[in-house]
Amino acid sequence: MFAAVDLGSNSFRMHIGRHDGEAMRILKSARDPIRLAAGLDGRGNMTEAAMRAALECLARFKTILDTYPLDAVRVVATNTMRIAKNAPTFLPLAEKAIGHPIEIISGEEEGRLIYMGVSSTLANHAERRLVLDIGGGSTELILGHGQEIERVESFSIGNVRQTLNFFPGGRINSASFDAAILSARSHFEDAAPPYYPQYWSSAYGSSGTIRSIADAIEKNKLGDGSLSMASLEALKQRLIEYGEAHRINLVGMKPDRAAVMAGGLAILIGVMREIGIERMTAIEAGLRVGVLWDLQLRATKRDRRELSVQEFLRRFHLDEGRAKRVADTAALLYGQLKPSSDDFARHLYWSGLLHEVGLAVSQSGYHKHAAYMIENADLPGFTTREQRLMSLLVLGHKGNLRKLGEAMANPDLAKAVLALRLAVIFMHARIDVAVDELRVKMKSKIELEIGRGWFSHHPTMSFWMDKERESWNEIGMDFVVKNGS
Repeated sequence: MFAAVDLGSNSFRMHIGRHDGEAMRILKSARDPIRLAAGLDGRGNMTEAAMRAALECLARFKTILDTYPLDAVRVVATNTMRIAKNAPTFLPLAEKAIGHPIEIISGEEEGRLIYMGVSSTLANHAERRLVLDIGGGSTELILGHGQEIERVESFSIGNVRQTLNFFPGGRINSASFDAAILSARSHFEDAAPPYYPQYWSSAYGSSGTIRSIADAIEKNKLGDGSLSMASLEALKQRLIEYGEAHRINLVGMKPDRAAVMAGGLAILIGVMREIGIERMTAIEAGLRVGVLWDLQLRATKRDRRELSVQEFLRRFHLDEGRAKRVADTAALLYGQLKPSSDDFARHLYWSGLLHEVGLAVSQSGYHKHAAYMIENADLPGFTTREQRLMSLLVLGHKGNLRKLGEAMANPDLAKAVLALRLAVIFMHARIDVAVDELRVKMKSKIELEIGRGWFSHHPTMSFWMDKERESWNEIGMDFVVKNGS
């Protein structure tokens, strides 16, 4: 049984589901219209009121989560948490409130998970499809073929900000709508060509915004009753007739949805006009369902992150033999160092595989280039926090350790850095590390016991060990090397 929590810019939502062998069955759902994006002040910070409302919601979610025997929980945060300047301060409070780590995911990762949720509910596995998701703070466009994603992009336009910018005070008129639609089109016009209708056969809308618009059209018999341009125009005219958001009275429309309806509708009309979408199907699946499926895949050893690392290796033509040698040795050494948990183990292994990716930029300072690439690349399946961790490990695999700063105060992270540094040294010295030839400990000091004859058989070892001793001494850690018996 899994739980997916989505900390969106518009609403906080939660699904608890179980995989029944074929489908993901939703057992419990919860939603709270926090409007986090509307709670950003002029300096880009979440206000005290917005954060207080968010923490109260997360505490309520925790109460629900605690009543289920869950195998895994994944909490993801989207656009507002990506851009809020005080997110680093708020994040620990939010994690404490819900009792689980919170992953601030990139727009591209958000799109990947959305598509995974949509495709899991569709029967036609050969279909070429376009998926659109309009959130409170961002909009995602995903092009795919069956289960496979071919293209994904995230745009910094969402229904909350669009409503605040073009319909201030909830006032709705024709001029405001035209301006909001034109603004929306400007966000997509340059990116539109790859998403033109010739590249897909069906278009789907996955967000709560699009489902609410579809419900309003169908239940109020607007236009032809479907998500067509004619129906969207009919809904637009109805909203203009209401004149103010608080007066919107549509069958099936929740009051909290009415508040941002105009902004979401303007974005949807803008996207459909710019791309040339004549008709779209609203679908009851998206980010949370995608997160549930991602947890299911991880539980069955089909982790998307593994594929991302392999794709990255091939894209930059890395020597996979060298990469695997370093990763395997680092894993062996990390096990000997006896970390308090396995939290860093997989990321250490992936960092070992990718440590030389910076060679694609330059031989000089390649570890710095690699760290930048790993932190900023689109690596499907990884969160921004995970990519920063791997970037830090790769940055620290050579050179001085002072650049890692306070991160080295974490004992397990320091052990991971040591394991990767030693693995790289042994690879360069062409030493095949055997379990019975090497021992390493790290407590108040580092003690490395190596095989007899290593210094004589591998002349550069003494040089590398001296450099390593200096690096650790610079941050106050003694490094002792002993010859084995």
